[in-house]
Amino acid sequence: MKGWLSCLSEAKVLRGDGEREEFSSLSYDSRKAKAGDLFLCMKGSTMDSHDKIPELLEKGVRVFVVEKNLPDLPKEMQEGEDLCIVQVENGRKALAELSAFYFSYPSKEMLMIGITGTKGKTTTASMVRAILTEAGYNCGLIGTTGIDYAGIHEESRNTTPESYTLQETFRKMKEKGCTAVVMEASSQGFKMHRTDGILFDYGIFTNIEEDHIGENEHKDFAEYKYYKSRIFTQSKTGLVNLDADFSEEFIENAECPCFSFALKKQADFMATEIEDLHRHDFLGCRFHFRHGEEDWEIWNHLPGRYNVYNALAAISLASLLGIKKEVVQSALRKIQVNGRMEVVLQRGGYTVLVDYAHNAMGMKNLLETLKAYKPKRLIVVFGCGGNRAKERRYGMGEVAGEMADFTILTADNSRYEKTMDIIADIESTLSKKTKNYVKIEDRREAIRYALEQAEEGDLIAVIGKGHEEYNEVNGTFTRFVDREVILEEAEREGK
Repeated sequence: MKGWLSCLSEAKVLRGDGEREEFSSLSYDSRKAKAGDLFLCMKGSTMDSHDKIPELLEKGVRVFVVEKNLPDLPKEMQEGEDLCIVQVENGRKALAELSAFYFSYPSKEMLMIGITGTKGKTTTASMVRAILTEAGYNCGLIGTTGIDYAGIHEESRNTTPESYTLQETFRKMKEKGCTAVVMEASSQGFKMHRTDGILFDYGIFTNIEEDHIGENEHKDFAEYKYYKSRIFTQSKTGLVNLDADFSEEFIENAECPCFSFALKKQADFMATEIEDLHRHDFLGCRFHFRHGEEDWEIWNHLPGRYNVYNALAAISLASLLGIKKEVVQSALRKIQVNGRMEVVLQRGGYTVLVDYAHNAMGMKNLLETLKAYKPKRLIVVFGCGGNRAKERRYGMGEVAGEMADFTILTADNSRYEKTMDIIADIESTLSKKTKNYVKIEDRREAIRYALEQAEEGDLIAVIGKGHEEYNEVNGTFTRFVDREVILEEAEREGK
């Protein structure tokens, strides 16, 4: 490929002729590099790929983008007359710019929707995708639950994948006929320059709370907030939850025009007359969406006020795009978000749902939401992951003891610990609050027991794994999907 040097915002040619130099492939993993590649060297927290340069030279790599000065590079770089070496200040930024160039800027060919926030990204993204799909868009999705497009699902290690993977995915999506992409844009994604080179048509901010602060994430809340706000430097139009903390600050500092949505404050888009409903065929919220002269009645098949916020963000976007009321109503009436307040079964007057809540705070929020529907009994099935902080077990046990009417303790990715040891840790706090619980080591048997005990009016929450499709024990992964197991056991029991 020619002309690549011009795509770099900051570049200094140390050796060779960058303007004329060509490369066949772009690489940043020394294990996959080959002759003809342009190799990008970066210094990471655990590895410095500059150290791999001698090995790369032996493979026949002759074009390098580096972060170091020439005297600081391996001695082989000083002697190679046929080498092209370009220095950049930030390798991750350069990777994003080169990746966009290498894949011919695919994001420019589709409607791009970016969503950031501490909570609600996954659900909002799924709602937006459902509405766009209902409206006739061929829509790809990138986020916590992986990458989905054209019937293809790919796992992703990060909510926002590495920039090369993002650009490669955009190109594959376009080739499969996608006309729109909805993606979760994490604060780490902005900080690590994974989203560089993308201009979102619409950027959505859901909310912000103190989270993701630590040694390998953000140094403090100020930094976390800063990177959340970066979405409005990479968007043509912003959409902001006006009820969220710091929303006015985000709007004031935005580099694009912004619209607002809210339940409480006066905003461009409003949700009013909110009503929690639990019927034999519906668990969720009914509310009115208002914008100017528009007044749409919405049935949102996801329970909880925070899901009204998520739905409102998606509906507001739809309104900006000119999507018709009937399309939005249809999409949200049948919405399902894998592992996020996912209603799996409504039969015999009881309801079973799956949720990803896997710590005390998430569990408390979930159970508070469900108790607002006044179930006859709130039954919770959960465990805790092995080789993780024990405080999580104690906290979840305490919450279950205080809020659930009946608890079934079971396995959840025990990893290299014994399941019954983990259950004993949970029980140590649970038992101080209630005696209404049982212990069933096998998760399938625990779900079966919950269904056997279900009565009309009950709400059963199977929590912790959410969208996960595996169970991990002693390094072995076996397929286990809560949703599938619930339906299989219900069929088996004839319930």
